[in-house]
Amino acid sequence: MTTSNTKVKLQLVRSLIGTRESHRATVRGLGLGRINSVSELEDTPAVRGMINKVSYLVKVVS
Repeated sequence: MTTSNTKVKLQLVRSLIGTRESHRATVRGLGLGRINSVSELEDTPAVRGMINKVSYLVKVVS
């Protein structure tokens, strides 16, 4: 398995109020807390899956 050095930068753009508890936990797992908070993570399949799950709440920032 190869290690990827690429990073993905995420920004929380919508409120977690009214979302499912599992989606809130996923956002916390991505390192995001408040609206407009930014987190930089390794680009792995697990992180991609988490981003896909909460894609309506986050934005990928370049």
